[in-house]
Amino acid sequence: MRTTKTRPKKSERGVSASKRVEAHLRHAIHAGKLRPRQRIIEEDLAQELEVSRGPVREALLRLERDGLVVTTSRRGTFIRDISLSEIGVIFRMRAKLEGLCVRYMRENASVDASALLNRAVKKLKIAAAKNNEEQFFNADMELHRTIWKAASQPLLYRTLNLLMNPYIFIIARSYSSRIPLANRRDNHEQYVRMVLKTPPDRIESEVERYFEGLYSRIFDQGSIFPGFSSDHLTDDFSPD
Repeated sequence: MRTTKTRPKKSERGVSASKRVEAHLRHAIHAGKLRPRQRIIEEDLAQELEVSRGPVREALLRLERDGLVVTTSRRGTFIRDISLSEIGVIFRMRAKLEGLCVRYMRENASVDASALLNRAVKKLKIAAAKNNEEQFFNADMELHRTIWKAASQPLLYRTLNLLMNPYIFIIARSYSSRIPLANRRDNHEQYVRMVLKTPPDRIESEVERYFEGLYSRIFDQGSIFPGFSSDHLTDDFSPD
């Protein structure tokens, strides 16, 4: 396994070596640089990050605890696979939880939901105008996290952040890359209008319907999507 060689940034000084390794791997997974079933070789990673193998092992234990890697006694450590059934559950859970967040946000008199979401949409428009995929992707996630935060329900916010498995980000990137930025911008503007205008007693079901449609557009097709093959999306993990 090789990623771009990195030296500690100023902001990382004072951070333990194992935490730095963990952050490096998490970022690589989120960015799609490490793929499901890809092997992590401890010695290579230690050399790349200029640390001993001890911190690498500590970082991998934490990532295994969080379900991001899997270690087998004979084959080593691999980026964990994810099944279609898991993805389906994550989409449904996210739809219900984000719908609940929208409702709490709308009921929160101390929050100017329109101003918050319109600022987030403005960032999406700027990214689309620049045709900057990475900036748009980050603005997209910021929009949704704005809704989660505006609900003022810490438990919901923590749960949604935990739920957003890194492979969901990979899927989002792969799917989104096939759709023009202008179309995605328009879709998000429509979503925000729905979030702000739908009567509160119907908002949760409308948000769920939105995510059901998104799931269908991604998976109810003949092929999966760029970056993943069907053998990655199986219920059993058995690295070759």
